[in-house]
Amino acid sequence: MTLSTHLRRLGASVVLTLLMVLGAQAEPIYSFDTTPGKLPKTVIPVHYAVELTPDFSTLALPGVEIVDVEVREPTAQVTLNAISTSFASATVDDGAQQADVTLDAAAQTATLTFPKPLAVGPHKLRIAFTAQINKFGTGLFIVDYPTEAGLKRLISSKLEPADARRIFPCFDEPAFKASFALEVTIPRNLMAVGNMPVTTEEPVADNLKKVTFAPTPKMSSYLFVLTIGELERQTVDADGVTIGVVTTVGKSGQGRYALDSAARLLAYYNDYFGVKYPLPKLDLIAVPGGFGGAMENWGGITFFESRLLFDPAVNADSARRGIFGIIAHEMAHMWFGDLVTMGWWDNLWLNEGFASWMATKASDQFNPQWQGWRSAYGGKQFAMSLDARRTSHPIQQPVADHSEATIAFDAITYNKGQAFIRMLETYLGEQAFRHGIRKYMAAHAYGNSTTADLWQALEAAAGKPITGIAASFTEQEGVPLIVAETRCNGDDQILSLRQDRFIIAPRNVDVSALPVHKWQIPAAVGPVVGKPPEEMLLQGSAEIPAGTCGEAYKVNLGDIGYFRVDYGSGSRAALLKALPQMSVDDRLNIVSDSWALVQAGRDEPSSYLALVDALDIGDHRVVWEQVISSLANLNRLARDRAERPAIQAYARAKLRPLLDRVGWDGSGSGDDDITLLRASVIRALGDFGDETVQAEAKRRFAAFLQDPKTLPNALRDAVTHIVGLDADRATYDTLLALARKSTAVNERVRYYYAAAAARDADLARATLALTLTDELPGTLVPGIFSTVGFSGEHLQLAWDFVRSHFDVLLARQGPGFRDQFVPNFMSGFTDEAHAAELANFAPTQSTSGGRLMTARATESIAIAADFRARALPAVDDWIKSRKP
Repeated sequence: MTLSTHLRRLGASVVLTLLMVLGAQAEPIYSFDTTPGKLPKTVIPVHYAVELTPDFSTLALPGVEIVDVEVREPTAQVTLNAISTSFASATVDDGAQQADVTLDAAAQTATLTFPKPLAVGPHKLRIAFTAQINKFGTGLFIVDYPTEAGLKRLISSKLEPADARRIFPCFDEPAFKASFALEVTIPRNLMAVGNMPVTTEEPVADNLKKVTFAPTPKMSSYLFVLTIGELERQTVDADGVTIGVVTTVGKSGQGRYALDSAARLLAYYNDYFGVKYPLPKLDLIAVPGGFGGAMENWGGITFFESRLLFDPAVNADSARRGIFGIIAHEMAHMWFGDLVTMGWWDNLWLNEGFASWMATKASDQFNPQWQGWRSAYGGKQFAMSLDARRTSHPIQQPVADHSEATIAFDAITYNKGQAFIRMLETYLGEQAFRHGIRKYMAAHAYGNSTTADLWQALEAAAGKPITGIAASFTEQEGVPLIVAETRCNGDDQILSLRQDRFIIAPRNVDVSALPVHKWQIPAAVGPVVGKPPEEMLLQGSAEIPAGTCGEAYKVNLGDIGYFRVDYGSGSRAALLKALPQMSVDDRLNIVSDSWALVQAGRDEPSSYLALVDALDIGDHRVVWEQVISSLANLNRLARDRAERPAIQAYARAKLRPLLDRVGWDGSGSGDDDITLLRASVIRALGDFGDETVQAEAKRRFAAFLQDPKTLPNALRDAVTHIVGLDADRATYDTLLALARKSTAVNERVRYYYAAAAARDADLARATLALTLTDELPGTLVPGIFSTVGFSGEHLQLAWDFVRSHFDVLLARQGPGFRDQFVPNFMSGFTDEAHAAELANFAPTQSTSGGRLMTARATESIAIAADFRARALPAVDDWIKSRKP
């Protein structure tokens, strides 16, 4: 549906809907005054009326805002957030007083000081300012993207956690909820999309128009959205809401799958949460650059284009899985995060953990064939690997400032949060859990909340205490370990369970000095086959009957629990013997825990490798992908070491029969486990130096250049990656030409990354030079460096380049490049010298967030160095003594 059609349909119903939305805002139970944060709470925003006139050429962002505030105690100073903003004037109450403005760049604040104190009660601030449009993906930013008609430019916003202050001065903390009314003046040929529907468009001078949006409900500033460009929109009505997909011109047809998915999800969430989506419209906005994921702006979710659009000509069928998942995640935020918002970033997991859990739950509801929880195991494993380290943090973590808020978006917040919620839902029961969520939503709608508010609602609904369970998993860091050992008492078997803490640390670290944690662990325990598991709550140690002597008894049946299990030799032998009888989830759990125990030094590599040897070649995709991941880890750590040839040869020997089974051109629907496994194993064999696979990939790529239909979409990423690894100059130039020619974001990503994977050092230097040009979208630059470093194996070359051009790259990439990218990239090294170099790299030490990330990265380096020294010789010995 076009914008003009949408405006005609709105009519008087918009006014009625808004009155209902704004009038229904219940007072939150949350204590505003005790919310952490940096801004004083003597002045509270109630409503913003913002006028912006973005300049697409100069990147200036002049504006005027009137902020209705409530002064809670007399004060002559009003402090709000602003960064990279100049102030022309700041007055109060129709010019009654003019303020002096003091800027604090480090704190990102502007303090307005008036000649006389403002009295308690309502006031109106009027601020005239000029902000700036950024070239990196925070605040309001530009995206230059290729089209058939040449290069085009749009602007869009990305404000979480603390970048609304880059667009207009505001109280930029989540507890300061207010309504927002926006007007923008833009060229007449462009479309503007915001949180709410457009109410008027009026022509003004110089071929411009003024676009006015309806006011939003009460919301946090980071949920504000604005996208402007040559856009088109298709819509559908669902449950009284207009759902739209907004794309650049010519791509709206690729949004049909997203549109249909969003309509189904809206009805499902309306029912699940017990509170209907309260805005009159919900747009899904495809942005062809600027940032790599998606952002849950209320009423206008922005997505990196390739995460939202589906084009059967260039997308693998399985891409629908990722599209559905990210839409489900972001739409869940319309309730968890937007309607009910955490009071401060220490409770970020209330947003992200719940949205991740809800997305997988919704995926299982609508696409059970995808086996969402099984496919999501990798995220849980990644979170557990980080959580086992000394530098881990609780799910509910202290956050001091905006730099720490930015780095809080990590696997602990998302994936551990998701895993814990799944475990808790299983423990309470699905119906009781949903009833508790509905109570929580109803109590805190349009307000802010804490984790304690959620536990209170769930306990009331379930009728049994959960605070102790929840606190043990959310208020302390770490992964529980259950040590499980069996012993026989005549013909009967007894299973002893005791708690410990699972830790991955170098051998020279005294882990006994770490805090001792205890958990209340919901666990499913029982025989591998036969009777249903026993659901128990392990609070310390326990002994339970475990069938007959020698029977295979497993802890964490179904792999729902967030903990590791270390079995005694007798239990382990029985479980390995029963491996073929286990469910896929339990087999995956055994294999994953076995590898983790090797990483932690609690077991020998030979034990894990013997388990890998025992796996059936016909086992499920997720089991083999776990094996591929562990072999890839060994291969990476063995770079420049004598053990590498043996590790690669073993990996090829294990995986080649797997490829023989699934085949290059075997059966598969295009969106099934065989198809996904085929791509994974081909790519892995290419990485492990399988010459036959490399030759076949080159042959197929050459045929693709003549006729693209000869290479299935599902194999294009794997084949181009392998071709890139061994590329000569001609092949490298071909890959770049394909990237430059395409207007599809996912194709451009594919070919640029394949070129960046080149093992030839001269080609790697050519790729690195591209990062300083305008050719590469800024979104891709961090991934290009990582691909050069890790796939191309030019870590030192890439790091030297980053260090030499750091100031330029920082200006182009923004603060995340300093605080997050650099430490993450450096964690690929495995020696003390690079750990010391990172620790002494001044830019990453300039913020508290950067210092935290640096500490985590240096620990990663130490763990990798220790594992190389400890495990690789043992792996080499086992491989050489193994009889295939």
